[in-house]
Amino acid sequence: MGRDKGTPGAGLHQEGNEMALRRTRRLLAVVLAAGLGATLSVMTMTAHAAAAGCQVSYTVSSQWQGGFGASVAVTNLGDPINGWTLRWSFGAGQTVGQAWNATVTQSGAAVTAAGVSYNAALATGASASFGFNGTWTGSNPVPTGFTLNNVACTGSTTTTPATSPPTTKPTTTPTTAPTTAPPNGTPPARTVRVYWLKPTDKAFDQRYPDGITSVMKEAQRFFKAQLGKTFTLNNPVVEVVNGLHDTNWYITNNCTGSDHYWCVVDNGQRELQQRFGADSRWINVEEVSAEETNKSGGGGGNGWVLLSGHDADGAAGVNGPINRWYGGMVHELGHAFGLPDATSTDGTCMSASLYDYPNCTFSQTQKNGILNGPFASFLS
Repeated sequence: MGRDKGTPGAGLHQEGNEMALRRTRRLLAVVLAAGLGATLSVMTMTAHAAAAGCQVSYTVSSQWQGGFGASVAVTNLGDPINGWTLRWSFGAGQTVGQAWNATVTQSGAAVTAAGVSYNAALATGASASFGFNGTWTGSNPVPTGFTLNNVACTGSTTTTPATSPPTTKPTTTPTTAPTTAPPNGTPPARTVRVYWLKPTDKAFDQRYPDGITSVMKEAQRFFKAQLGKTFTLNNPVVEVVNGLHDTNWYITNNCTGSDHYWCVVDNGQRELQQRFGADSRWINVEEVSAEETNKSGGGGGNGWVLLSGHDADGAAGVNGPINRWYGGMVHELGHAFGLPDATSTDGTCMSASLYDYPNCTFSQTQKNGILNGPFASFLS
């Protein structure tokens, strides 16, 4: 089902064709100054008419029988807001499931999406994006009639009299990536160290570190439920690594012949080893946002998980149902901890049953293999 390759991917498992993991998935701070009267020593603030307006882009990013993924971007056209709630109603019985970058709830046909801590403040002209997976039957039309904080999103603004002074807005997460990794120094030994390797021509997108973090935390929970022990994640979970090269370099460098499966992840692994000393002090998880379509891949083994662009996209909510990526990470971490593939689709996550996650498990033999394996000391 798989095969091993030489250095630097020595001992790494590669998924064969039948199991191929072809997963083909803030904002400006606004501070309003108050004037202080020198004679009266009284703080004064000038009220003004409030403008409100918004624009929404709703895209069905992927669709399969009975399910779909959607991406939503909301742009604030009015005055800055601190906290947003977007509402709409489905017209064909669709339902919302897993969501990311927003808290999404549903009552009947009515859907409510609220901003989270890092994207709750929207300056004038600023946008927030979120996504979700859902279900559909019969048809899946794009909804209309969006409102932002109870104001209809028509693409224009309206003005209402001010009733209270404006308030100071908190600083939120910037849209630029960290420039170095690790951000908090070298992580503790015997932790799982996770890298998102971003080529120079790949724009920073907060969905990637957020999504990969969610996948890793779910894998951490799964190990605890299955083994009674689990691994420790670094803080922050994901180190954003600004790569030294563009996407094409990762695809083509040191890549000869017709087998390009390992080229991208091998190049990324070498860079992480050289720049950050990535070695057996940690279990290392690499997700590099580069891929040669239908040729690049990844795998796991010997304390490493090496994954290319479609895995990073999936974790970010760009590509396919999120449970697919949860199952894939559990599978590859199993390899990193020393497990081989299962010999059949047997209900374990080390087989093609990973596609049915969370409806897969570790067998008792697999549990023993991890608990008595070369990386057992990483579990507590």
